[in-house]
Amino acid sequence: RLGLERADTAEKALSVIVDLLEKYGQGGNCMESKMAFTYHNSFLIADRKEAWVLETSGKYWAAEKVEGGVRNISNQLSITTKIDREHPELKEYAKSNGWWDGENEFDFAATYSYVNTARMTTSGGRYCEGYKLLNKHKGSITSEIMMEILRDKESGINMEGGFMTTGSMVSVLPQQPNLPCIHFFTGTPDPAR
Repeated sequence: RLGLERADTAEKALSVIVDLLEKYGQGGNCMESKMAFTYHNSFLIADRKEAWVLETSGKYWAAEKVEGGVRNISNQLSITTKIDREHPELKEYAKSNGWWDGENEFDFAATYSYVNTARMTTSGGRYCEGYKLLNKHKGSITSEIMMEILRDKESGINMEGGFMTTGSMVSVLPQQPNLPCIHFFTGTPDPAR
């Protein structure tokens, strides 16, 4: 929200978010119940001209400029070796913890997560299912198709009622500046509505 408020481009919003992350860190409970549940955040940031994926691990982060195709995020790291911006100490911190030898190509997802990145797009999780659904419609995704993807319960994309923070947003961002941007939001913690 602060990226939207303080920036007029996707890349400037990325800078706002990482500046706040480096200054304040992240945390807080993801649920309204008394059960403690926290995780590191990922973001899809887009404007009319460009899009970025930002993924975090504590105060460390990596960002990838989306050059084409489709991208999704879903509770796991997906940025591998194509890193366009990064925390200035990202690689040094990984080396100091013995996660990366400093010689092989740096892979953010493989280094900072426990998920086997080679299996991300072939396993049955939400990331994989979202990847499949987006690629099925690549080149012809409309707002209606995107809403259907976000309503999909079988894939686990729609986590109906699982968390009070569950919601969906679909944006239409025409590249032509004379056309309006349109944004659709769910009003409840059920993306099917």
